[in-house]
Amino acid sequence: MNYSLQAGGKRIRPLLLLSTIHALGEEIEKGIQAACSLEMIHTYSLIHDDLPAMDNDDLRRGKPTNHKVFGEAIAILAGDGLLTYSFQCLAKDPLLTLEQKVALLELLAQSAGPEGMVGGQVADMEGENKSLTLEELQYIHENKTGKLLSYSVLAGAIIGGATEEQQALFHQFSQHLGLAFQIQDDILDIEGDQEKIGKPVGSDQSNHKSTYPSLLTLEGAKEKLKVHIEAAQYFLKQTKLDITFLNEITQLIAQRDH
Repeated sequence: MNYSLQAGGKRIRPLLLLSTIHALGEEIEKGIQAACSLEMIHTYSLIHDDLPAMDNDDLRRGKPTNHKVFGEAIAILAGDGLLTYSFQCLAKDPLLTLEQKVALLELLAQSAGPEGMVGGQVADMEGENKSLTLEELQYIHENKTGKLLSYSVLAGAIIGGATEEQQALFHQFSQHLGLAFQIQDDILDIEGDQEKIGKPVGSDQSNHKSTYPSLLTLEGAKEKLKVHIEAAQYFLKQTKLDITFLNEITQLIAQRDH
């Protein structure tokens, strides 16, 4: 569990959670445990994604994947352990109210489970070797990547005490940001640098997956990325809060090279 947690990574989701709390004028310390819980969920999903039965990858974040170091059985259990421990970590958070914990636990389970990430992963696996429509591809990305990324922002909104109107704006922001994140992932799988990315490029093509570049062309995918980034920035601005950090993360997602 610790091997994969400590392997590095951008920590985009915890950063989004803490930056949303900051935008609402709350102390970010309130969200540290929730941010750690979130990173555990994300890391478990990567361990399982890399397994031979799924993407069959040898590298993650520039290091051998979990199953390459510890074997498939331990890798599966490490993922299971991170998944369950994340909920324990959140439930025991001493800085959150009971109401906040219940709201976060329900939202996290929904975002990471069959109505979110896991459901998107199933659709992604079933979509291999098939020509998907843009709507089908967007459904996969909204769930596989988008729901957990949306949770990052919405969890910060819950901890930070956002109003219903602010939560609605943050939700719109996070949905566009999630799609932008995945489109950039698809672009990097074509023109990214393996050393910077920390995993092999071209895996989408070798696994015969539909991607934004394959459906829209590379230039079309870059245009779609721009549309979602601009929409994310629009909804973020409507919150009328101190969005400095959230805007920087949005730019980072748009321009990242790994």
